[in-house]
Amino acid sequence: MAASAAVPIPEAIRVLLDAPNFVHLSTLRKDGSPRNWIVWVGLEGDQILVCTSDLQAKAADMRRDPRVGLSVADSTNPYRMAVLQGRVVEMRPDHDCVEMDPIAIKYTSAPFPSRGPHRVCFVISVESAWQRTLAFAHRPS
Repeated sequence: MAASAAVPIPEAIRVLLDAPNFVHLSTLRKDGSPRNWIVWVGLEGDQILVCTSDLQAKAADMRRDPRVGLSVADSTNPYRMAVLQGRVVEMRPDHDCVEMDPIAIKYTSAPFPSRGPHRVCFVISVESAWQRTLAFAHRPS
């Protein structure tokens, strides 16, 4: 299957990804079944950065099959959400957390505590993106 062309990240989705909202990352196992992860993300132009340990299954999944899905909901209004599909286009070593530290600071106000040769950063090119805000008020009983 040929890769789709990369698309720019729409501004409404960029706002969600720039904020410290948790993102759900779907990768594909060796047998093709999906595996889901909750991750932090960063942005680099129109690409999404996901940093992790190369010892994690999500890293093995993305090395083997670059196709990924992502979803994000606004932590202040969970009815404001976005769904993206993309492809890993680059993997960078990140043993000094040059890529991870700004992401960790966004989410925790502190640099990432774990460094080492196992740290990597996956660069994801977006192939499709969809955003919606539903007209509900979040008032759980």
